[in-house]
Order: sequence, then structure tokens, then C-alpha cells
Amino acid sequence: MRLLKPQVSKVLGWVALVSMIVLALFGLWGAPPDEVQSDAQRLMYLHVPAAWIAYLAFGVTALGSALWLWPRTRATVWDRVAGASAELGVIFTALTLVLGSLWGRPVWGVWWAWDARLVTTAVLFFLYLGYLALRRIPTSPDARAKRCAIAALIAFADVPIVHFSVNWWRTLHQQGTVFNDKLDAKIHGVMAFTLWFGVLAFTILYVYLLDRRYRLLALDEDREEREVEAAIAERVGAVRPPAAPVEVAAPQ
Repeated sequence: MRLLKPQVSKVLGWVALVSMIVLALFGLWGAPPDEVQSDAQRLMYLHVPAAWIAYLAFGVTALGSALWLWPRTRATVWDRVAGASAELGVIFTALTLVLGSLWGRPVWGVWWAWDARLVTTAVLFFLYLGYLALRRIPTSPDARAKRCAIAALIAFADVPIVHFSVNWWRTLHQQGTVFNDKLDAKIHGVMAFTLWFGVLAFTILYVYLLDRRYRLLALDEDREEREVEAAIAERVGAVRPPAAPVEVAAPQ
């Protein structure tokens, strides 16, 4: 029913909370403002980690789906991990788009631009919304897991497109600050520390949320199975033929 032991999950939750508080302190006051973008650049300490977690979450969904499709590793746990991680991926992708819009308004002068990175990220968001909708279509658990696993692997093809879009096309979006073609980080000092700490804090938060969502998903599926079994039992009892009358011998 759980991915992590209760004690580990509790500690991880507190570590995630403290990490997010420390990130907020460094992001708002510890790191200096950017020379060009001024304080608007501080959104990077949330925007970049959110995008990283979206990649990670959809990667875990793809991995869980592949492990379910492989007969030797097929198990319900992988389907549940894939579903739980996809939900978190959709949330963090939406957060990435919102933060990017808030960042783009003072820098680009618009809330939205038909930029390659933005468009491919929006496509990724809707692809996995479709995946989550597919998981809610009533069918047998195996049939649902199979079609969702295939859909997740197809949708994951957009992740590298999103990441490399700034290199493949001319866009408004800046190229990779850290993970660029030359692996030449364009950020240093306290700003670099804050960015990397943000990635770490968001990763811890993701692991904690994945454990919690997996547990809820397992409980929901168990409840649905019990309800189906109860409904079948009730239907069988309703159509059961009446018992044959018992003949009682007349007294002699």
C-alpha cells in the first residue's frame, strides 16, 4: 500500500517543508537580482525546478509503464506508480507554464508567445491530461494498464522535444542555463547554489508526494474492487432461482 515506510515518509515530508522554506529565503533575499532582468529573474528558482520535476515525473511514468508491459516485471505496483507520477507531472507542468508566463510578462512584454519551448510544453501538458483521462475509462485493470502504458510511452516522446526545442529552433526562450550543448553553466555563486538547491528541494517534494499519491491510488483501487465484487454478489443473489418447494408427507 506504500512505496516508503511511514516513518521515512514522515521524515521526508518535514525535510521537504524545511527545504522549501530555505529555498524561499534564498530565492527572495539570499541570491542577488539579475543584472538584466532584475528581480523578475528570481522566478527561475521555481520555474526551472518545476520543469525538471515534470521531466522526472513523466520519466518515472514511462519507466513504470515499460516495466508493466515487460512480462517478467509486470506487477500492479508499476501501473500505480505510473499513474501517480503522471498526476504529479501534470501539476508541475502546469506550474511550469504559469511561472513561465509570469516571468515572460516583464521580460518579453507578453503573457504568452508562440515560442517553440512554450508550445511543446503545452502539448506535453495536454498529452498527459489525455493519459489521465484514459485511466478513468471503465474497463478491466489489465486492459486499462496496457493501453495507458502504451499511451505513456508515446507521450514521453515529447519530453526530449521540449528540452531540445531551444537548440533545434530559433525561439524567444533562452537556451539552457546549465544543461546546454557545451555543458557550460552560465550561472555562478549564490545564484547557482539557489538554483541547484531548488532542484533538490523540488525533488524531495516530488518523492514525498509520489508516496502519498500512490497510497491514495492503491486505496481507491481496492475500494473500487470491493464495490464491484459487492455489486456482482448482489446481482447474482437477485437472479438466483427460487428454491424448490419441500413436500411434506401427509400424516397416516
